Amino acid sequence: MCDQCPPRQGDARASRRTFFRLAAAAAAGLLLPNWTKAAPPSAPPKPGNVVSPQEALERLMAGNARYVRGTMQEHDFQAERPALALGQNPFAGVLSCADSRIAPEYAFDTGRGDLFVCRVAGNFAEVDEIASFEYAVAVLNTPLILVLGHERCGAVDSTIKAVNDGVEFPGHIPSLVKALRPAVKAANSLPGNLLDNAITQNVLQNVVKLQKASPILDKAVSEGRLKIHGGIYHLADGKVSIIV
Repeated sequence: MCDQCPPRQGDARASRRTFFRLAAAAAAGLLLPNWTKAAPPSAPPKPGNVVSPQEALERLMAGNARYVRGTMQEHDFQAERPALALGQNPFAGVLSCADSRIAPEYAFDTGRGDLFVCRVAGNFAEVDEIASFEYAVAVLNTPLILVLGHERCGAVDSTIKAVNDGVEFPGHIPSLVKALRPAVKAANSLPGNLLDNAITQNVLQNVVKLQKASPILDKAVSEGRLKIHGGIYHLADGKVSIIV
């Protein structure tokens, strides 16, 4: 039938039936692309990033050692653009605080395409961060995730004031307090510096949260394809200490 001809009644009913079948299939998820089973690229953009979880951690820490010494490598950002324009295969993911003093790419002396970074004040994992790391692991084959806390974290300190002193904060800041509250409550029962303990507890809790995140991250951990560690960034010298 040409474009100019009016649709016949039977054709219209058939079209409606087809539309509703497709709509029902879409609603059931049958037409959505299964990106979690996407085939890996035949040649990764950065072949050197295809490493084991342990090798990824060692590479991160070697980069941090260079950063602390001030002997960072030169990175040719221009030369690597053509390969990275075709894809990415970061060797590590980092859950970092949004604090302007914490820059994972610098702290671990890495180049573009090396780290898959999620940053939020207080470095905690909620649904969006978990989903982002699921993508990194399932599609980009990232073998390592590091939860990176840091000294004198303002978000954690504010949560201590809210939990222990009843301080109220404006806007959407209470959402940060809600996410960090479990770490502060756990730290309240520990001896020593409350802020330092709460920062550590927050890292430990989010490492466990990511390790148990189903159905993707926990499976990758159990199969040995993924390791999830936690560390603390020291502001004075830039050193990262792995705590778990």
